[in-house]
Amino acid sequence: MEVGIALALVAGLMTNLAALLKHRGCHRVAPVRIRQPLRSARTLAASPWFAAGWGLAAIAWLVHVAALSLAPISLVQAVLAGGAVTLAVMSQRIFGDPVERRQWLALLLGASGLVLLALTVPHFHGSHSGFSTAGILGFEGGLVLLASGIALGHRAERLAARRGVLLAVLAGILFAFAGIAIKGLTAVGGVSIAVVAPWVALTVVCGALAQYAAVAALQRGGAIETIGLMGLVANAAQIAGGVLVFDDPLSPTPLGIALQATAFAMVCLSAMLMPARRTAAALPA
Repeated sequence: MEVGIALALVAGLMTNLAALLKHRGCHRVAPVRIRQPLRSARTLAASPWFAAGWGLAAIAWLVHVAALSLAPISLVQAVLAGGAVTLAVMSQRIFGDPVERRQWLALLLGASGLVLLALTVPHFHGSHSGFSTAGILGFEGGLVLLASGIALGHRAERLAARRGVLLAVLAGILFAFAGIAIKGLTAVGGVSIAVVAPWVALTVVCGALAQYAAVAALQRGGAIETIGLMGLVANAAQIAGGVLVFDDPLSPTPLGIALQATAFAMVCLSAMLMPARRTAAALPA
């Protein structure tokens, strides 16, 4: 399990850097259009910044999958969330992007809340990959319904000013769906190909839709609010999935339960503070 946690640390750093590279590349190309997926993909691939970010993200994804196969999903995602502060550090120090004080606070709150949640659970043994079919179908179905509602609602005129934020939340939910599915696939050895193939296909589709929503969100918003929200939503949803689907244990004591409720409140407050007060400035060409 310790190897899985170490891999999660590496995956978190690589994912944050990859997201910043893709954010810079996204602002140098035409807006993506879901009705023109191939054209949008070619346009993005032509951007050196985005191509570098995508390549690094692909490697980070493989490291993440390896971490999920070796450690409980709750701990893996909490470790990834705990590295959220590095997002602000890299954004400011490497790329020179401004980070507002409220965004520093949001990242600290969100990361601290998810780490606190992980620290208050009993000791884990093994990778905790077992699950019930009803549990994973119910949880994944709930994520699909939530994602569908956000996808339909973000086009409302009254929400026009928050479309970038809603797209970031949508991408986070879809990434969580794929993460839960991948964790489940690490424990289905011996299951027939007739069951695994549709599962893999659905995971790939949701992963592709998550990538589209992420790019659309990155093109509309600043790096911290967009990447931070995507990571916060994806990590929180997967930690919840770890408890509800894979039976990752909650604290057995009243104090532990109170601390976990506090951690959840910190995550919610973090999401409220993440969007910037100012309009994101255009990146230099």
